[in-house]
Amino acid sequence: MLPDELTAPEAREHAVRAEEDLLTARHAVRADAVAAGFSIVDQTKIVTAASELVRNAYIHGGGGTMTIAVVRDRRGRAGLALSVRDEGPGIGDVEQAMTDGFSTGAGLGHGLGGTRRLVDEFTIDTAPGKGTTVTVVRWKP
Repeated sequence: MLPDELTAPEAREHAVRAEEDLLTARHAVRADAVAAGFSIVDQTKIVTAASELVRNAYIHGGGGTMTIAVVRDRRGRAGLALSVRDEGPGIGDVEQAMTDGFSTGAGLGHGLGGTRRLVDEFTIDTAPGKGTTVTVVRWKP
């Protein structure tokens, strides 16, 4: 779900249920970033953020959904918003999960903290047993 202060004429959902959905999600984000006129650097940042989020939803949340939309804020600024939702176990300690080096798996532990650095806006809604939704926005300069 996208924040209320953003308008998005078209938001599309992509299921994240199987390994191949991770690649499909990345391709969809890249296509929308290109269509919105993002530079190659900004495309790479939002695709990398999407990759981390959908991988987390798949591996730690048992799958979920990614919503992607080209958005505008009240000032008319254009951006790309992603919301990745899962119904997994949730995150018990968000502050710890955002710390570089923290990992519950075999990764390097840069996922959520690294994702936050790649985007302009980052929100996380989670609770143990309630799943996790991470919403990010990358604004076009």
